[in-house]
Amino acid sequence: MTKGYVWVVDDDSSIRWVMEKTLSSANIKCETYANSESVLVALEREVPDVLVSDIRMPGIDGLELLKQVQHRYPDLPVIIMTAHSDLDAAVNAYQKGAFEYLPKPFDIDEALNLVERAIAHCQETKREHTQSTDLKQDTPEIIGEAPAMQEVFRAIGRLSRSSISVLINGESGTGKELVAQALHRHSPRANQPFIALNMAAIPKDLIESELFGHEKGAFTGANSVRQGRFEQANGGTLFLDEIGDMPLDIQTRLLRVLADGQFYRVGGHSPIKVDVRIIAATHQNLELRVKEGDFREDLFHRLNVIRVHIPALRKRKQDIEQLAQHFLIRAADELGVDVKALHASSVEILNQLDWPGNVRQLENLCRWLTVMASGSEVLPSDLPNELMEEQKDSRTIEEHSWQTQLASWARTALNEGDTELLTYALPEFERILLEAALEHTKGHKQDAAKALGWGRNTLTRKLKELYKTSALSGYSNPL
Repeated sequence: MTKGYVWVVDDDSSIRWVMEKTLSSANIKCETYANSESVLVALEREVPDVLVSDIRMPGIDGLELLKQVQHRYPDLPVIIMTAHSDLDAAVNAYQKGAFEYLPKPFDIDEALNLVERAIAHCQETKREHTQSTDLKQDTPEIIGEAPAMQEVFRAIGRLSRSSISVLINGESGTGKELVAQALHRHSPRANQPFIALNMAAIPKDLIESELFGHEKGAFTGANSVRQGRFEQANGGTLFLDEIGDMPLDIQTRLLRVLADGQFYRVGGHSPIKVDVRIIAATHQNLELRVKEGDFREDLFHRLNVIRVHIPALRKRKQDIEQLAQHFLIRAADELGVDVKALHASSVEILNQLDWPGNVRQLENLCRWLTVMASGSEVLPSDLPNELMEEQKDSRTIEEHSWQTQLASWARTALNEGDTELLTYALPEFERILLEAALEHTKGHKQDAAKALGWGRNTLTRKLKELYKTSALSGYSNPL
């Protein structure tokens, strides 16, 4: 396998011959050209890793060739060869974008070393482009028109020039990692690594090694030096998902890294300096975890500089149809089949569900429908039975909720011409709650007041008012 692919253009055949023999002997594929015009034609069909060009040639000279190549192929390294008398022109070419210049007569080893450096530069550039493209393909822009999602977009926009720590919270499946990727992609660190690590997915005894790496022989099975996620993310972003599940001893080490910007590998004795932006995410209530002693308060404050809340899907139902169409298109593309369309009745059903699994549940449903729905349009009959049962249960709960019944009573009363509904409803509302609380506490007024969120004096006063109006008709006088 060759190390690289290099073109040499020079009107001097002896230079072409020497360069071809030198590069070929180093396992570098080489093609030679006598003029710039033939190079420009050849570039229409393929592009080498490196172009080596003389500066003085008949027709299009090296500087003009450099200009055209820079315009059309800005990532192609160009090495300019020149005689000593052309040194000023060579420096000018270097300033205008040449990778390097090679003065004639040149040493063969020097020329080979320079070409190998240019090849390495080209290959590294290609890798960076591939990683950047992969990141963009793997991290689609977040979809959402709901007001709560617009707040998320605004937060990402405000943070686009910052490398400050961010804490993302939201239920499982809401898309916290997507938001983290967007924060990275729209930050000054966008061209640096984005490394993700899920605390809940790693055994506790491996988390330290995963984060900080280990030296050879640090423990049984450590047969070689291994970089941890902090080193891998150096210069970029480290996304710590489910940070609430991080063990306390690892929290202490993490806090030290955030404070000092350095750490030791497991089994290591030399400090390793890193520059890493931390984005953390959790579905848990970290404030409660702090109160319970399961999360360090100082680490919480270090991470909670900026907080971004991702709403549950049930809180942004106006986005469900758009999200579903997006997932159906993506699933069809992945599976190589035609895209399914959602029937309006199916959309209506999807909008009525609670989506405990949030966006992830909707995405998995769309993948299932792409495979299992028989026609080109997804009908209600195509939806899985368990989803329809969930809808039925949801409707049953909805129909029997006190809010639904209260709304039904209000509509009926208004349709019958009743007025001053609050004058009647509020005392009744308080009466029902009072009766339930006193029954639950077996008549203990202090306990009943606590259950209702009142003080004892407030409860006593309410009882007097309601008793005077006979609102407590089901009770004997409790005073």
